[in-house]
Amino acid sequence: MSKILVAYFSASGITAKVAEMLAKTAGADLYEIKPEIPYTNDDLNWMNKNSRSSIEMSDKSSRPAIADKNADISGYDTILLGFPIWWYVAPTIINTFLESYDFSGKKIVLFATSGGSGFGKTVDGLKGSVSADTEIVEGKLLNGKLSESELKKWVESL
Repeated sequence: MSKILVAYFSASGITAKVAEMLAKTAGADLYEIKPEIPYTNDDLNWMNKNSRSSIEMSDKSSRPAIADKNADISGYDTILLGFPIWWYVAPTIINTFLESYDFSGKKIVLFATSGGSGFGKTVDGLKGSVSADTEIVEGKLLNGKLSESELKKWVESL
């Protein structure tokens, strides 16, 4: 099995819990994608058109700054990339992360948490942020109670 990195963005802590469990199950390293300016509850109010997340998601060129740009991804073949689904796609901070590193020749498998929507056009929305020889695949929505055996089976299938 190739060396795996679980990289994730979590605005409210839900995706973080899933990522930690996934990394433990997969025997993978863990890396948190932290925004330079953390999101507040008001920032995440998707019902407010003027909230930070609403403004970012309405502008596909938005690239929220990340706090740490020193992740060493060179030693990983596979990156499990997790995030909450916002407006049927990945938050634009995921594009920031992908554009900050060279993922050439790597496989990126997406996982997400969601209150109800699926991946939508997430893969298409992220492909432009990596080189043509980077493989991005839709992975799995990891909501609710997850058993280690289910996660292990999914990781082994990659």
